[in-house]
Amino acid sequence: MYPKIKIDLSKLKKNLDAVSETTVDKGNCSLAIVTKVLCADPKAVELIANHPKVELIADSRIKNIASYTDIAHEHGKKTMLLRIPMQSELEDVVRYVDLCQISELSTISLLNEEAKKAGKVQKILLMIDMGDLREGFFFGDKALIHDAVKRILDMENIYLYGVGVNLTCYGAIIPKFDNLNGLVEIAREIEIEHGVKLEMISGGNSSSIYLIDKGELPEGINNLRLGEAFVLGNDTAYETKLPGTTDDAFILEAEIVELKKKPSLPIGEVGVDAFGQKPYYEDRGIMDRAIIAIGKQDVDIDSMTPIDERIEIMGGSSDHIILDVTHTDGGYHVGDIVSFKLGYGGLLKVMTSPYVEKEYN
Repeated sequence: MYPKIKIDLSKLKKNLDAVSETTVDKGNCSLAIVTKVLCADPKAVELIANHPKVELIADSRIKNIASYTDIAHEHGKKTMLLRIPMQSELEDVVRYVDLCQISELSTISLLNEEAKKAGKVQKILLMIDMGDLREGFFFGDKALIHDAVKRILDMENIYLYGVGVNLTCYGAIIPKFDNLNGLVEIAREIEIEHGVKLEMISGGNSSSIYLIDKGELPEGINNLRLGEAFVLGNDTAYETKLPGTTDDAFILEAEIVELKKKPSLPIGEVGVDAFGQKPYYEDRGIMDRAIIAIGKQDVDIDSMTPIDERIEIMGGSSDHIILDVTHTDGGYHVGDIVSFKLGYGGLLKVMTSPYVEKEYN
């Protein structure tokens, strides 16, 4: 059945080997592999759990983590929650999560109570905002950070495992030596002022890995959390390809359901499309227009690239994508399959959609 996402597990393993060599062997960092973009696909999780250099399996969704907690523990891996938890899900955090990224004292206090009920000491990673302006205590608010640490250390069922940062995802701030070294300095201040030893200083995600090969990852950063670097081989700071990786472990295939010659310019007054956007059209004359049976409900159109370079994506709606196949010399017919590489956004939607079949190579 189509549409279909073809997953080459051998290429995915190659990517995992490459990023683990960089992160663990060259960078002396522990490795958390993020399963979010894969929607915790069982075969991918099994591959990750079996890898000797992976220490943590991470996700932003409790439901995903719950699906693989047992297999992670069977293989000696720990689970990690990336999204700061909702207070309404703390019971599940305690049940399924070994290490939790968190940034709100009120939530940590409730987590302490929930952990006490379960007879567990919950490990947390206190998030510090180094300028990207997403989650975490702002790095300039030193008094607030130290007050939070003091309160956390008084909680019997919370263990302050370390500190972490997220960069690039919201504010697009690129990890550099200076901002990551600032995180290390805050960690050292916490250790000195409060007489504790932090086991982890987590230096971010796939946008931080490039610093290892440049020799600019600050000493003290000892963990990275990698998603896109693993699945697509991307350094997300500068969108460069990481050594030894491939970007075609995932190929989307969709079927042509209509193929007709039509004008390139819609006829009539232009309003807004199904998503409330007013589109712009260029008059290219009559073209061969193919419709494939997949749409914006299932994939990010801006994050897919036809493998056949003669094809151009014109746009789409919820259930259809329009392709210009004029320059393929009549090479396509109704019922034929068109293949695409995917970017991060496209892969995220495809793997989450229940309408896209999965096939493993």
